[in-house]
Amino acid sequence: MKEQTAILNDYYDIADKLIAEVEKVIIGKRTEIDYLITAMLAGGHVLIEDVPGVGKTTLAATLAKAAGLDYNRAQFTPDVMASDITGFNIYNRQKEQFEFRQGLVMCNLLLADEINRASPKTQSSLLEAMEEGRVTVDGTTYPIPKPFMVIATQNPVGYVGTYPLPEAQLDRFSIRLSLGYPSEQEEIQIINARKLQNPLSKVDIAADKQTIMSMRQAISEVQIAPEIYRYIVTLVQATRHHRYVALGASPRASLTLMKLSQAYAFLRRRNYVIPDDVAALYTISLAHRLLLNRDAKLGNVSSDQILREILHRTPVPYKGMQ
Repeated sequence: MKEQTAILNDYYDIADKLIAEVEKVIIGKRTEIDYLITAMLAGGHVLIEDVPGVGKTTLAATLAKAAGLDYNRAQFTPDVMASDITGFNIYNRQKEQFEFRQGLVMCNLLLADEINRASPKTQSSLLEAMEEGRVTVDGTTYPIPKPFMVIATQNPVGYVGTYPLPEAQLDRFSIRLSLGYPSEQEEIQIINARKLQNPLSKVDIAADKQTIMSMRQAISEVQIAPEIYRYIVTLVQATRHHRYVALGASPRASLTLMKLSQAYAFLRRRNYVIPDDVAALYTISLAHRLLLNRDAKLGNVSSDQILREILHRTPVPYKGMQ
């Protein structure tokens, strides 16, 4: 028992170190960094939706370096093909046989930059990789290195020449983040830090692939009381009956919210989930999964507003909580 506690304490320290290393580069975004690392430790994928120039790409590269992960960046454009992402077979004349050439997805952390600028076929090439951790090329399946995570970005402003992500693909993302503009003081810190060098060079490696996998295993054992399971399902099911929602969250959303809550509790050095963990993740993990009806659009009602309303009126379980 003491040995297990010591291992957990080591993992807690590593998680704290990861956050601290990312904060060396990404200034003033502690909450967003927490959410991103929560998703990584829960085995999820992240969609960052924000205007250009706020540090989306830098955030992904910093996390990859701090976590000791192999990192690839795919700059999506209409002419990027699915085979660029998954890989392809090419004929070797000398050996007189086909050889598999790996695509960009063969890494630990893939940044899918401006994913909505790729064609639907290219976008869908990520589905199997995100859900199953593998790709299939010409009938042969190839496993993707573990751990694996996709961080996708898209610009919410310029929609000309873009292909909106379908609901099936949006549902594969554990959370959707928005970094937003920094404050005046934070922006001064950002430009001052980059005066002489790239702050990414100051980031130390806080973990490695095996450590991240071990931390994921430890997180899967974080305790959840029956009341918390019921709380999660009640919150998710409420989206399916709301007057402004045409398509509510799927059971995948319940499963994702559970895993995220375990990782969020872990980051707070706890081995059990409390209602506050679920509430903190509810909006960012479900807002992108909802399809609103015409009444919501006419009334200018957002997914965030709907979820906050559901969260406010859903009884919070306290019985049996520590």
